[in-house]
Amino acid sequence: MKIAQYKRKIKGLTNYKKRLTLLKSRKPRLVIRKSNKNIVIQLIDYKPTGDIILLSTHSRELKKYGWKPQLNNLPSAYLTGLLCGNKLKNKKITEFVVDIGFNRKINGSIIFAAVKGINDSGIKLSIEKVAPSEERIKGTHIAKYATLLKEDQEKYQKQFSNYTKINFNPEDFEKHFLEIKNKILEGKNGKE
Repeated sequence: MKIAQYKRKIKGLTNYKKRLTLLKSRKPRLVIRKSNKNIVIQLIDYKPTGDIILLSTHSRELKKYGWKPQLNNLPSAYLTGLLCGNKLKNKKITEFVVDIGFNRKINGSIIFAAVKGINDSGIKLSIEKVAPSEERIKGTHIAKYATLLKEDQEKYQKQFSNYTKINFNPEDFEKHFLEIKNKILEGKNGKE
């Protein structure tokens, strides 16, 4: 006799065993997901009738602060986490469990860059061993690589064509990152 499985399990969208473990904590889940273009962080509470999204932060929100580079790299994940942490503080939410879904726990990954951003906003999480280095969070590695490739224009153009299309100088990545980080910490965006 064949046992029917849930559709989301068959499609690889939900790990029900892991989900049950998180739900047993009776705390909202802080769900962090990365797509090919964006980072999404949502605070989700379980109800028998269905999950309820209490708070949502999307990397597209960084554009309001003047962010120019891609929205799915490590520095943008950190900034999205920082933005989410500010929202959580404003709503006085400090109790939750982090849900990384099917992402593997890889030290220094984009997921943990987002968690570090939340931590740096003032919501204390235990991340010492898994967070990426400050150099990678600020995008210093991108700026250094761009400077290194500058001599070979063909390789430079191939590697950084997305940046040159939007008139962004990848050598200034760290400077741009720090400007946006300060705007987020001060609560200032371009709409004010």
